[in-house]
Amino acid sequence: MVQIKKLNTQDQNFKSQLNQLIFFEDQGSVQIEKTVTDILSDVKKRGDEALVEYTKKFDHVDFSHIEELEISKEELNLALENLAKPSRQALEDAAKRVFDYHKKQLISSWSYTEEDQTLLGQKVTSLDRVGLYVPGGKAAYPSSVLMNAIPAKVAGVQEIIMVVPSPYGERNQLVLAAAALVKVDRVFAIGGAQAIGALAYGTKTIPQVDKIVGPGNAYVAEAKRKVFGVVGIDMIAGPSEILIIADERSNPDWIAMDLFSQAEHDELAQSILISSSDDFLNQVQESINKLIEKMPRRKIIETSLTNRGAMIKVQSLKEAADISNFISPEHLELSVDDPDELIKSIKHAGAIFMGRNTCEAVGDYCAGPNHVLPTSRTARFSSPLGVYDFQKRSSLIKLSNAGANKLGKIASILAHGEGLEAHAQSAEYRIGNE
Repeated sequence: MVQIKKLNTQDQNFKSQLNQLIFFEDQGSVQIEKTVTDILSDVKKRGDEALVEYTKKFDHVDFSHIEELEISKEELNLALENLAKPSRQALEDAAKRVFDYHKKQLISSWSYTEEDQTLLGQKVTSLDRVGLYVPGGKAAYPSSVLMNAIPAKVAGVQEIIMVVPSPYGERNQLVLAAAALVKVDRVFAIGGAQAIGALAYGTKTIPQVDKIVGPGNAYVAEAKRKVFGVVGIDMIAGPSEILIIADERSNPDWIAMDLFSQAEHDELAQSILISSSDDFLNQVQESINKLIEKMPRRKIIETSLTNRGAMIKVQSLKEAADISNFISPEHLELSVDDPDELIKSIKHAGAIFMGRNTCEAVGDYCAGPNHVLPTSRTARFSSPLGVYDFQKRSSLIKLSNAGANKLGKIASILAHGEGLEAHAQSAEYRIGNE
């Protein structure tokens, strides 16, 4: 029997209970930070040699040369060709939907000309080279290949370098097929903090990238944090999260399984249900205990729900929305009669799934929007991964003679006020130039 924590907004200590539930601290972070620092420093110093040693140590792969870790285009294409028809069709259907959605995110350069013929604008360009980290090990994620590579392709990124760990030399064929389908340029069978270091600093074999995207374990997340500034990163992803606001007319079995869908990721994942109905919360608890018996990842789900899950009793949907905005979940399901009305009160969430038919799982694979989402309350200030993460903007300024006269005088006065004489004179040189 799985007993999830029960919270009630009417309890005097509700806020402290909620804070204790939400603000998670990983006790092993200090040791992880030290290990990652050492690995990154070693990769930066010794390059390919360090990569070979770490890959042999952590992935238990026997090989002689770093070149053996590059997966050829032939192997990638063969994986796609040999894929069972239903799997290939599903992969292609998902890729098309993701591609079609992200095409709408493209932004273009723009400019305007003022009366004095001064031109101002913005030039939009794509990144040159991006590194894509795909998790391996306990599970394989071809969906991550699609979600990270497709927006980069839509943005016009010239080269995508993918890294994926291959424990004991096992290469997941679905992941390789996905890489072939979206035309990833180069793929290396390496993972962990060492792979992040290789992408960030570059080695003789692996080229340095401009930005690193993609999820990974705690060591990968810490490595991305540390190389930020040398390269760009998408985000620091924490454990998976789902928050469901449901009314009493929702199906308790559906809701229980939706909670499972995040809890099965790992023991630190968080699944929260909010409802104004005590009876419905009890029904979901019964569904959890009934359905958990047949779950292949039962132990992981039980640990996640027991340690980090919760059911929260509220007085109204407005109160539910307020709590949701505070939590700012990665995934938010609105399993209510009128999700279009409730969403007006929602400000902070990575992805919002509206209505009883819309389960979070379709967002992970094939709905179209990206499944790389802000976690750990960062949806308060962050957005899902998108084409805009692979485009950058440069400001355009082109002054006419009249514009140089007008703006030069303004700049001169402000520069003198700041005590920056060279700034002032630089602007003054252009004044009166016909």
